[in-house]
Amino acid sequence: MLFRVGLAVALAVALTFLTLPVVAIFVDTAPGELLDSLGEQAAREALLLSLETSTVAIALILGVGTPAAYLLATRRFRGRALVVTLLELPLVLPPAVAGIALLAAVGPAGILGGTIEAFGIELALETAGVVVALTFVASPFYLRQAQAAFAAVDRTLLDASRTLGASEARSFVAVMIPAALPGLAAGAALALGRALGEFGATLMFAGSFEGITQTAPLAIYDRFATDFDSALALSAVLVAVSAAILLSVKLVGGGEALGRAAR
Repeated sequence: MLFRVGLAVALAVALTFLTLPVVAIFVDTAPGELLDSLGEQAAREALLLSLETSTVAIALILGVGTPAAYLLATRRFRGRALVVTLLELPLVLPPAVAGIALLAAVGPAGILGGTIEAFGIELALETAGVVVALTFVASPFYLRQAQAAFAAVDRTLLDASRTLGASEARSFVAVMIPAALPGLAAGAALALGRALGEFGATLMFAGSFEGITQTAPLAIYDRFATDFDSALALSAVLVAVSAAILLSVKLVGGGEALGRAAR
């Protein structure tokens, strides 16, 4: 009996600690203040930029990460553990370090900076740099879950497809992706949520210029000291968007996969 009470108390403490700050945002934000904040051009631009750059980043992550995760999930080769570790390393990098790393790699004076500029591409302090930063920090969330999703698919389905004459590429598209879709959707949701909330790497690599690189999290930080109500309103919007992402994944059947991804 005492153990059950302890479990209930632990759950109540965790629930309160994790939900109270989120609830407080909406308690302290009146509907009128929220609408007024969204009426500001700078706020609208920041929200729109966040959605646009996050969408592009997720498209890149899905396009490259899905086949990469499939390879890692279905092949065993020397050095695989090292490859997986390197791909997941951005998960544990401090945001400021991620920004510095991007500058050192693809910034104007970075390892590939000269090559990139030779093609007429500018990343640092540009909108394209925001996409790069979001892709860098969000990719591991998708790659990790996508590998687990592909590894969990019954290989007899793939073998049956190959036996019927389908190529590996066709089997990948027609069998593996549909079978792993709930897990892939969960990984994409986690990556999208991470991209929408990215702050440190974006600030370090792309800066915070209104209409160019200032995403919603950067706009919140910019307003924190001068207009706290506006910062709260923008925060409420991001919370609502994040909640909608989680809910949509659960509704399409990715709830269990999302739980595994979070673990």
